[in-house]
Amino acid sequence: MWLLIAFIAVPLIEIALFIQVGGLIGLWPTLLIVLITAVLGTYLVRSQGKMALGQVQSSFNELRDPTEPLVHGAMILFSGALLLTPGFFTDALGFALLVPAFRHAAYKYIRARVTVQGFGTPGQGADPRRQPPRRDGRDDVIDGEFVELSETDDTTPRGNSGWTKH
Repeated sequence: MWLLIAFIAVPLIEIALFIQVGGLIGLWPTLLIVLITAVLGTYLVRSQGKMALGQVQSSFNELRDPTEPLVHGAMILFSGALLLTPGFFTDALGFALLVPAFRHAAYKYIRARVTVQGFGTPGQGADPRRQPPRRDGRDDVIDGEFVELSETDDTTPRGNSGWTKH
């Protein structure tokens, strides 16, 4: 429902702002502002995106929880989409998402509303051999027996099945 409201409200807000700003400063200055914000936004998104990628890589290298750097990277990516979309409202939201303090506040807001069931990596207390039970009741283990055959064993059936040694 919220997505439908956003798809209706955002274009209406943008149209209203274009009419107001265009009426105050004219068509060409308005288009120039839109173009400058797209170019400036692209530069800022690119530089902050590289920093966010470095933070994600260091969190993986140090075996820390990568959630916050990943969320910051996603917000920077979303801000890039907003800044490339023509309009004053989307530009304002895009530039706001490029401010680290705003991203941190948004992360805390999102984090308070999302429940994480668990997080762990092998070597930090999580046992990689312990798997959750399957829903169908079956085990992941297949029991079987094997017999090792030697090259000189004459009782081994020979055929051209592709599974036997020649």
